[in-house]
Amino acid sequence: MIPDPQPPTAPGSSEPPDPWIGSFIAHLESDRGASAYTRRNYRHALLEFDSWYRATQHQAARWDRLERDDFRAYLRSLGRRPLSRAAVQLRFSALRTFFRFLIRRGAVAASPIRNLALPRPARRLPLFLTTDQMLALLEAPDRELVRRHQADPASADPCLFRRDRALLEVLYSCGLRISEVCGLRVADIDWSQQCVRVRGKGRKERLVPIGAPALEALRHYWRSLPSPPSRELPVFLAHPNRPEPLYPRMIQLRLKMYLALAGLDPRLTPHKLRHSFATHMLDAGADLRSVQELLGHTHLVTTQVYTHVTTERLRQAYEKAHPRA
Repeated sequence: MIPDPQPPTAPGSSEPPDPWIGSFIAHLESDRGASAYTRRNYRHALLEFDSWYRATQHQAARWDRLERDDFRAYLRSLGRRPLSRAAVQLRFSALRTFFRFLIRRGAVAASPIRNLALPRPARRLPLFLTTDQMLALLEAPDRELVRRHQADPASADPCLFRRDRALLEVLYSCGLRISEVCGLRVADIDWSQQCVRVRGKGRKERLVPIGAPALEALRHYWRSLPSPPSRELPVFLAHPNRPEPLYPRMIQLRLKMYLALAGLDPRLTPHKLRHSFATHMLDAGADLRSVQELLGHTHLVTTQVYTHVTTERLRQAYEKAHPRA
């Protein structure tokens, strides 16, 4: 029998109906420091499986009674949907992590999906901006501020555009994830050592160097605020007069605008600035281990995808230029 975890007690709680799923999502946040995106994706994947099982078996899933054949059938059902291989991998990653959680809690003896063969995701090289494109993007907030000031001075808030310039500079200078830049506090900036304390996945902290242009952009932004920010405040504020941090969706929308203004693809995500950081570092001769540490990757294999980018570019240059390629 599966021992029952403590169910949600708050009336009207939005916790999922299966108490083990709710307990697992709470564990991801409190014990593993998982990001809101990870918690959302894993919760969706588990509820999706639970819903599929209820629809096909006409009963709720009993996690200690599920067998490998149940997950083979689920995998076949996913194969009939227009899902990418990566989307299928994500769903089973959530299930694998969930079963490890259940095993540690004594709820199940073993994982029924261990070593289950899944379709391999197609290897795709990460998209990135060239150095010239990156420079055009970094300058877009300043150009837009000048344009608006000339068209209608009342609509041009210097603080807003100086914040965006500093944000883009820091994202590119430090190679940060969007969640990491949203979580930065003023005290995390070490001006004398020119480094930033970053809280990454799983609440792991790392020190990342920050370039002089990014620090200057930060100074320019903070000088435009109504009052100097205190050490406990977020580095980037959603509004100049309130202490709320800039949030991911706002960053995505602002970036989309600046990409369009710079003549670049507005569908590119903030994560592409991180890809650009890694690619440009390797192109300039940085070693893979250093880039791994700067990005906060746990495994070197995660960073190695960027070597494929640089190798592919070298191959294309060779084939284009060498007379006997």
